[in-house]
Amino acid sequence: MFDSLKIALQYITPKHLISRLVGKLAAAEAGGLTTALIKLFVKQYNVNMSEAERENPADYSSFNEFFTRALKSDARIICPNAQDVAMPVDGAVSQLGDIRHDNIFQAKGHDYSLTTLLGGKPELATAFKNGKFATVYLSPKDYHRIHMPIDGQLTDMVYVPGDLFSVSPLTAERVPGLFARNERVVAIFSTPKGKMAMVLVGATIVASIETVWAGTVSPPVGKNVVHWQYPSEGEESVFLKKGDELGRFKLGSTIVACFEPNMVEFADYNAGDETRLGDVFATLTK
Repeated sequence: MFDSLKIALQYITPKHLISRLVGKLAAAEAGGLTTALIKLFVKQYNVNMSEAERENPADYSSFNEFFTRALKSDARIICPNAQDVAMPVDGAVSQLGDIRHDNIFQAKGHDYSLTTLLGGKPELATAFKNGKFATVYLSPKDYHRIHMPIDGQLTDMVYVPGDLFSVSPLTAERVPGLFARNERVVAIFSTPKGKMAMVLVGATIVASIETVWAGTVSPPVGKNVVHWQYPSEGEESVFLKKGDELGRFKLGSTIVACFEPNMVEFADYNAGDETRLGDVFATLTK
């Protein structure tokens, strides 16, 4: 009963307004108040600050600066084998497996459209039909930067406007098409072994989605899908190596990774398993 109420309230709550207000508060540099808030958050969510480049909460001028904190250089080791695909984030597996033509499994009783996830663009979705997908949820305690699983040349980025439902496991079980209805940023990469899509999904109180090549993509919130294409050479080209930072969330969310058919086989992960950046995510099969 209580779970149903929580979901019902999400449908009527002004999620964009709340998220942008929280974003302004998180960006505020409020001195001692900011430090107190960070300390409270660290205690509440049991954040491991010993891994952070700056361990002292007082060293962060804003909550956003803390939330997107860098880790020490030796805190994560990127799997070195060229055939291994690296886990792109700290978090927990929501689901992973086969893309069944255009359908991605969300939770029991819920699938959603690959094409819709990628901004309603069939020309981008075609490469991933009957491929593989993995959805990884980033909780409040996690490191909130996203890194490259494999070397890749950026070919496309798509901003997709949408809702801002929570992306918690409970919401994934109850809200149809969750990841294809929330605001998101889609990055398509050409890799030596095939196409890869990295989808950064927004959520309630996610104040910002950023990429390393474009900076803040959202906000501002738009009403239309926006599609950018990138050259393979020249000043505007973007090539990232395995382990390089791709982007970040301010206040956390979910990523969905998609791969071409016959490109990867996932490591032994199941729904609910914790993930650690740099561990072996999958093995290249091409």
